[in-house]
Amino acid sequence: MQQGGLDWEMIAMVAAAASFALIGWDWFTTRGGAPRSDARKGLLEIAWPVLFIAVMGLMLKFTDFAAVLLVAAIVTGLIWLFDAQWARARRPAGAAEPIVIDMARAFFPVIIVVFMIRSFWVEPFKIPSGSMKPTLLVGDFILVNKYTYGIRLPVVNKKVVEINPVARGDVVVFRYPVDPSVDYIKRVVGLPGDVVEFRSKRLTINKEAVPVQPAGFYTDAELNYMRLPQFLEKLNAHSHRMMVIPSQPVVELSQVRQFAHRDNCEYNDDGFRCTVPAGHYFMMGDNRDQSSDSRYWGFVPDDHIKGRAFLVWMNFGDLKRIGNGID
Repeated sequence: MQQGGLDWEMIAMVAAAASFALIGWDWFTTRGGAPRSDARKGLLEIAWPVLFIAVMGLMLKFTDFAAVLLVAAIVTGLIWLFDAQWARARRPAGAAEPIVIDMARAFFPVIIVVFMIRSFWVEPFKIPSGSMKPTLLVGDFILVNKYTYGIRLPVVNKKVVEINPVARGDVVVFRYPVDPSVDYIKRVVGLPGDVVEFRSKRLTINKEAVPVQPAGFYTDAELNYMRLPQFLEKLNAHSHRMMVIPSQPVVELSQVRQFAHRDNCEYNDDGFRCTVPAGHYFMMGDNRDQSSDSRYWGFVPDDHIKGRAFLVWMNFGDLKRIGNGID
C-alpha cells in the first residue's frame, strides 16, 4: 500500500502500535484510581481515534472499504449501546465519561451516514490509469451511481431490487474478476448473448459494425506526446470518443489469460470474437490499445458490477474537468 513514496501500511502499523502502547500504559498506571493530568488526557484524546482509524485502515489489506465501514459502525455502535444501557448508570456521580465512549458516540452517526451514502447512493472513485482516455484521464475523481442498476446489499453485493438493466455503452465500475478486491472501470461493449468481434481496430456486435467517424487526434503526454487518431463511436445512445495506436496489434495474444468461459472466444492474429455468456458482460477501455480488459481476462459477472460512472467531480491537475459528465 504505497503512494507517492510513502508506505501507508507501515505508517498505520506504527500509529496503531504507538497508540495501543499509550493507552495500555495509561490503563496500567491509573488502574488504582490515580488521577490523569490534563496533558495525559489530551494525548489519550488523540490516541483512541488514531488507534481506531489505523486499525480500520489496516483492515483494507484484507477486505474492501464497505466491509471496513460496516465493522466500524458495529464496533462504535456496540460501545455506545453498552454505555447507554449499562455502564453510564454505574459510573460514580460527577465521573468523567471515558474517552472511548465519547469517541464512539461522535464516530457512530458519521460512519453510518457515510456507509449508507456510499452503499446505496454514490461512491467516489479515482481513475488510476489511462485505459479510458480520452473519456477519463489519470487523476480524475469520479462519482459512481450505486442504484442505477438496482439496490444491492453492501459487502455481499447481492442485488435485491432490480431497477435498470446494464446498457451497452455504459461506463461502469466493477470488481476485477481476477482479483475482486480491486476495482476497475471500463465501458460495456457486450451484453449477455452478444457476439463481440474486434478486428482492424473496429468493433462489430452481433455482425453489425459499430458506427464510428474520425474525430481528429489526441496528443498523449504519456507516450512522448504522440498524436493518436480519435474516433467518435456510437454504442446505442452513447456517443463517445475512443482512440487507437495504429502500430499496435489488435490484441496481444501472449497476454490473454485462461478465464471462465474462455471457450466462448476465438483468437487469432487479426483479432478476436467472443460470445458473452448469460449473466456476464464484455468490457473494453476507450483507449483500445492501452487497456487491460475483457479480451485479456474475461467476462465480468453481473454480481461484480458496482455502479455507473456519471460525473468527474475533481481533477487537481486540470480544474477544467470538474463537472464533466461521463457518456
